[in-house]
Amino acid sequence: MHSLWCTNSIFSLAVVRNLSLILFSLNIFISLFTELQEIVFVIQSQSNSFHSKRAEDLERNILKQAEELGKELPRVLLIHQMDRHDGAWTILPLMQDFSASYGRNSSWIFFCEEDTRIQIVKLLETLRRFDNYLPLHDIALYIWQKGNGPHLTPVPEFCTDDLNSYKAVHCATMFSNFLPVCVNPVKKEDIFVAVKTCRKFHRDRIPIVKQTWEGEATLVEYYSDYAETSIPTIDLGVPNTERGHCGKTFAILERFLNHSSSKTPWLVIVDDDTLISIFRLRKLLSCYDPNEPVFLGERYGYGLGTGGYSYITGGGGMVFSREAIQKLLASKCHCYSNDAPDDMVLGMCFSGLGIPITHCPLFHQARPMDYPKDYLAHQIPISFHKHWNVDPVKVYFTWLAPKMEDSFTEKKQRRIREDL
Repeated sequence: MHSLWCTNSIFSLAVVRNLSLILFSLNIFISLFTELQEIVFVIQSQSNSFHSKRAEDLERNILKQAEELGKELPRVLLIHQMDRHDGAWTILPLMQDFSASYGRNSSWIFFCEEDTRIQIVKLLETLRRFDNYLPLHDIALYIWQKGNGPHLTPVPEFCTDDLNSYKAVHCATMFSNFLPVCVNPVKKEDIFVAVKTCRKFHRDRIPIVKQTWEGEATLVEYYSDYAETSIPTIDLGVPNTERGHCGKTFAILERFLNHSSSKTPWLVIVDDDTLISIFRLRKLLSCYDPNEPVFLGERYGYGLGTGGYSYITGGGGMVFSREAIQKLLASKCHCYSNDAPDDMVLGMCFSGLGIPITHCPLFHQARPMDYPKDYLAHQIPISFHKHWNVDPVKVYFTWLAPKMEDSFTEKKQRRIREDL
């Protein structure tokens, strides 16, 4: 007997949090037919108003499909509404509670993203092919015993193709691949970009920024340990550190709050080797309310499930609403040293304030080559990080430049990317 994990065959568990879905079998009952009430749907929702609305829309869609089938309505859970949801995006902290709550009366737990699209009839047809179930703790053994346990089962009906794909008719799930645009893109003047640098990188990294994305932004300043008028850079009076840069980051936050126009609602902090599309970021930010405390980027976690916290990793870019910065600095939460890891300290501070960070998988801490091609093929990325062993100018114009939207079809884009 064995436990069954079902996920799309082209993706590893390491990146499944950014993708379509994962299903867990729950009990030893062998059923001839899978009914809808035997499935617990868990939407990996977020507290931010934009994301919670999308999750609620998906919940309504699931329940509407069930009602139209004349089926008993299934349970649908939204992670951000749970009492202890910090770290739930990693799934593991939920294992024990879910096993106790649903192990006796449910056959499947179905985890999905807010932009997963589900065809209920096709999902039921697919799950009926699988009838060997074991308790949920066996799934944990797969991870905690270094893979010596139940194996992932590829299920082709769990698709990450776009909703308009010709494959859609065969899919139980699909994934929305578009860049969300809620209203008109925010104005260039509404985004202030702060670039963290130091004197030793003025000659090699700053020219790359100027060749690539700087022209997309109206408000850009370079913060360094040395003032150089030719760039120009601003010396914040914080000594450079080999790692962490917490002192520099908090000095940038204070400068933005106290010296920039109060009409500028957004601050983006990037490294000098971050490649970013301000053009796409302006579209994305149209979905967020700057009057809310928003802290946005690629989410990582520290000590989750044991009193830790989530944080936005700095290399891919960190986006703050002015409201978030005001609440942060008013709290007096600060760096314990200038070389403390700024992104982790920020995560700890916002967690203490009860302000959840907001994850967007379109920001990337690493280079394109560091991700599976199939994973990136389903994205319209906003950022990448690091110049090491790549041509950063080519990376920018291949993946991030605004002209890509107008000059190439999706197929041509993918062909170029495969050659990278």
